Amino acid sequence: MPNNRQRIGAIYEEVVNRNPGEAEFHQAVKEVIETLEPVLRRYPHYAEHKIIERICEPERQIIFRVPWQDDKGEVHINRGFRVGFNSALGPYKGGLRFHPSVLIGTIKFLAFQQTFKNALTGLPIGSGKGGSDFDPKGKSDSEMMRFCQSFMTELYRHIGEMTDVPAGDIGVGAREVGYLFGQYKRITNRYESGVLTGKSPSWGGALVRKEATGYGTVFFTEAMLKARKMDLQGQTCVVSGSGNVALYAMQQLQILGAKVVACSDSSGVIYHKDGIHLDTIQRLKEVERKRIKEYADEHKDAQYMEGGNIWSIPCDVALPCATQNELDADAARTLVANGVIAVAEGANMPTTPDAVKVFHEAGIAFGPGKAANAGGVATSALEMQQNASRDAWSFEYTETRLREIMRNIHADCQRTAEEFGAPGNYAYGANIASFKRVADAMLAFGLI
Repeated sequence: MPNNRQRIGAIYEEVVNRNPGEAEFHQAVKEVIETLEPVLRRYPHYAEHKIIERICEPERQIIFRVPWQDDKGEVHINRGFRVGFNSALGPYKGGLRFHPSVLIGTIKFLAFQQTFKNALTGLPIGSGKGGSDFDPKGKSDSEMMRFCQSFMTELYRHIGEMTDVPAGDIGVGAREVGYLFGQYKRITNRYESGVLTGKSPSWGGALVRKEATGYGTVFFTEAMLKARKMDLQGQTCVVSGSGNVALYAMQQLQILGAKVVACSDSSGVIYHKDGIHLDTIQRLKEVERKRIKEYADEHKDAQYMEGGNIWSIPCDVALPCATQNELDADAARTLVANGVIAVAEGANMPTTPDAVKVFHEAGIAFGPGKAANAGGVATSALEMQQNASRDAWSFEYTETRLREIMRNIHADCQRTAEEFGAPGNYAYGANIASFKRVADAMLAFGLI
């Protein structure tokens, strides 16, 4: 009879064998299941019913062709994906990502992460993810519309407000959600607004949705610091990225009195010792759609570092909000040496496992993405509630709900980590608390 450690090792080996070449998915699975040994020890019935094996296998995976025509009349073929990973707690819920790097392994990794993130919110939503290897960069509005219409022409048959509720993600904002919903409405003859979230507030979207992931990451960071009798007020912060999550994380940090001194994009890093002027960054990225290096042309006392490493800049708080595996062990050691006190993931799996280990060994407050960046999907679930009740909530009310959810997630992770002998380890707390919530629901439904 294998012990629990051997059982978990065998499960991981089987996942790798069944899903060859999907390194991100393998990494995500390993990060979760290697923390579950104490759970199996305390609750052996999870092993008896093979809950871990079942939770590592998606319920459904859909791959489809997406033909579309550009403004010159040339036909292009892309590939579309939708993975429904787990529906034990509610309909599949997760965003659509349009980016040339998207593969089925990417979508599976994101959907697997979504299983635990969504469970932590305490809201009745399952997990899913989707997207396409389509590149939105340089596309006109009409090209985006034609692509979205073609994508939805296949996707519509697999989704519904009680089945699967997609949202936006990288490359998919309110404009794209509008085109997608328009085609769904056209095909189905139903104004089923709850079938998609991330909509414009003018026709059913939630206020705060655009800000939610960044705001939520900061609310979680605030809770981690308060647990250590500290505050964000006056802390020096760096935020990787300059997309939606990073922009609104910076905004909320400034609201709470922190000083953001650096942000980045794929080309380089802006360092402004006296504090980033957020209005300039927002104008450059959201309105003018320019590279971040333009910031230094307007603020002569700022420094632009082409291809620079944002983690080399001394700070108290670091928020990786760009992409997966952007913060490695060397960067973590640099942050620790420079006095960082808290790190929270605004992106999905931006910190490598070796880097997470560095932070834990150094006693740094580390907020894993499945907890720290759950604000986006939490607000999507709130949008679903508004749509179901045909209601519209104020910005203030929705933000209050979001802050409450993030504080509850923090408390749940903190309490569970202590209960299972790893006080202060939010990664353990998040994994175990969310796993138990999903596992108990799966057991209640029998073998499905």
